[in-house]
Amino acid sequence: MTARGGGGLIYDVAMTDHDRAADRREITNALHSALERRHEVLDAIVEASDRDAAVAAIAELLGTATLGAQAVMGMSFAQLTKDARRANQSELEDLNNQLTFTLSDRPASSGETLGLRPFDGAGDSDIFAARTDEIGAAGDGSGGPAGGLDDEIASAVDRVHAEEAAWFVALEGSDKIGMVFGELIGGEVNVRIWIHPEHRKKGYGTAALRASRTEMASHFPGVPMVIRAPGAPA
Repeated sequence: MTARGGGGLIYDVAMTDHDRAADRREITNALHSALERRHEVLDAIVEASDRDAAVAAIAELLGTATLGAQAVMGMSFAQLTKDARRANQSELEDLNNQLTFTLSDRPASSGETLGLRPFDGAGDSDIFAARTDEIGAAGDGSGGPAGGLDDEIASAVDRVHAEEAAWFVALEGSDKIGMVFGELIGGEVNVRIWIHPEHRKKGYGTAALRASRTEMASHFPGVPMVIRAPGAPA
């Protein structure tokens, strides 16, 4: 499964339906709470030094993830009407009925704790080796069989230096939990995500996809991106 984005945009097609519904519930719940505590929210925004500080203050005040706090910051006056509040409450109830789990069941999907850093050919051979042992395919996204580990890494480093690729290691603290691959092919950037089997079913694939937006757009500005569904569950 693939999806295309233009102008540096990436569509979240690798997210599961439950992840999307959980995100929507997080946002809807945050909006509902913000409306109920609108005076406190306004005070928090007025006291904040900048937008990032305001988002952090809202998140702490409402006990929501950054995703929800950002939605509160982006609210329009039209969302303050009684009709809009009733619609928001109705959507929240519908989402609660749809979902049989909470965000805490897939805590990594919020992206709050996952980070990406550039792949280091010497220091990150372990995580790439784990990926190659499982997938058995070349790291360049061609679909061909993997070559020798050293040759694969050397080729990747050359492509990165030539600005034809961007590889990242996904981190939870100091733990390497997966990799994100971006390969410039035919005027498009193919984005692939691999999460280590020990860290799957926690939402890391969704979080890595989100984190890759900024990184890929920075490395390949204005280049259309194609997201490839990972070869193994994330």
